This record gives sequence, structure tokens and C-alpha cells, in this order.
Amino acid sequence: MAKPDDRSDNEERIQDHIDHTFANLRESEHYLDEHSDEISDAERQAIEAKNDRRKESIDYFVAEKKDEARR
Repeated sequence: MAKPDDRSDNEERIQDHIDHTFANLRESEHYLDEHSDEISDAERQAIEAKNDRRKESIDYFVAEKKDEARR
């Protein structure tokens, strides 16, 4: 038998994802600020690309949270 669809904590879970992703973004930006002169261009570009994906994820999570709030 399938479990019932319980979405009661979706907004909270999504907010946890937002918080975690934003913390990772801040941490990597701080790392770049502190160590950009010590790392290769390839590593810097990889971190910047990952941060771009993190920003996209945050935007997606915010939109998803708004959608959940309307239900």
C-alpha cells in the first residue's frame, strides 16, 4: 500500500535547502576572496560555475516554496 502524500512540511524542507545552498555559496565566495591568488584559473572557474548553479537552484527553490505556499 502506498504512503499518503504528506506535503505538510514541504515549505520547511525547501527553506532548509535554500539555507544550505546559500551557506555553501557564501562559503565558496569567501574561499575565492581569500585564496583566489593561490588557485588555478581552472579551479576558480569551476567554483564560479558551481556558484552560478547554486544561484539558479536558490531561485528555483524560492519559486517552489512560493508555489507550495499557495496550496
